[in-house]
Amino acid sequence: MFFPAAIFIEEGKAYGVTLPDIPGCNTAGDTLEEALGNVQEAVELLLEDASRKPASAGLEAYKDDPLYKDAVWAMVNVDLGFLDERTVRVNVSFPAGTLEEIDKAAKGRGLTRSAFLTRAARHEMASM
Repeated sequence: MFFPAAIFIEEGKAYGVTLPDIPGCNTAGDTLEEALGNVQEAVELLLEDASRKPASAGLEAYKDDPLYKDAVWAMVNVDLGFLDERTVRVNVSFPAGTLEEIDKAAKGRGLTRSAFLTRAARHEMASM
């Protein structure tokens, strides 16, 4: 889902990013790319205990707001899939040896196969 991001630029300082539709969601970076790249993590940290997905009001909702008079705007795509905690059964195929390794690694960490694969997938997606 796309959210408006207010970007604040101060000469010689970090870039600050605020998502007005998600109160309290702020992040920063030394470069614009880094600041925008930190948005997903900031949203996930802020909403980790949320019970519902936030809605996007769009850019028009903030165009005349004095809080954002010095902001540059961008639309950022935020993946809110982490808020959907439903469990869904899927059928996947692995080479037998790989499945044995997965089960061994999961057991060694005190996890089920599903929990291990979920963690592994989230870790891999976070590095993208």
